[in-house]
Amino acid sequence: MGETLKLLLVDDHEIVREGLRTLLEQEEGIEVVGEAEDGEQAVRLAEKLHPEVVLMDVLMPGVGGVEATRRMAALSNPPHVLMLTSSADDGAIRESMAAGALGYLMKDVSRSDLVRAIRDAARGRPTLDAEAQKVLLRRPEPSPLAELTPREISVLELLAEGRSNRQIGNRLGLTEGTVKGYVSTLLDKLHVQDRTQAALLAVKLLKKK
Repeated sequence: MGETLKLLLVDDHEIVREGLRTLLEQEEGIEVVGEAEDGEQAVRLAEKLHPEVVLMDVLMPGVGGVEATRRMAALSNPPHVLMLTSSADDGAIRESMAAGALGYLMKDVSRSDLVRAIRDAARGRPTLDAEAQKVLLRRPEPSPLAELTPREISVLELLAEGRSNRQIGNRLGLTEGTVKGYVSTLLDKLHVQDRTQAALLAVKLLKKK
């Protein structure tokens, strides 16, 4: 790190970037070298400007913060990425850290804590919001799919497509009665009341798979 810490701001809201730039340029030794409104632009600027630290929003149109962080980690001179976001979602926190982010802060962070986190990030020191720490210390809940057999997952996939028991049976070479038994087991394992709820849940779970 040189005498002046080079910082790249990434947020899809111009007013947020303006506020951060105004705040941070008052700090001695910090220079905002660029701004990006999405992840794709951020990666291009990071490659061109070589910032020590990138202050990255998580949720943005197009290429989001997590994917941008992942791409930056693959650069020849990767910056340290510090997430600054309003999202305390478990998945966003875990995915950000897995992608290579050095820290995770909420947008209600105090000015002094933000500046300290930026300086620490430039030195390779992580900073985690208290909520992010709790999430990372917590074991992720296993997916309900983990309890299903391969055959049950096959039935669930067809159920999610809106197929009837007869159609599922024809596709899998099972009798309609056997499929009915599988559906009943699925409702029990997924803790839902009917096949419609099971189908809706299946769409959500299978998308994450």
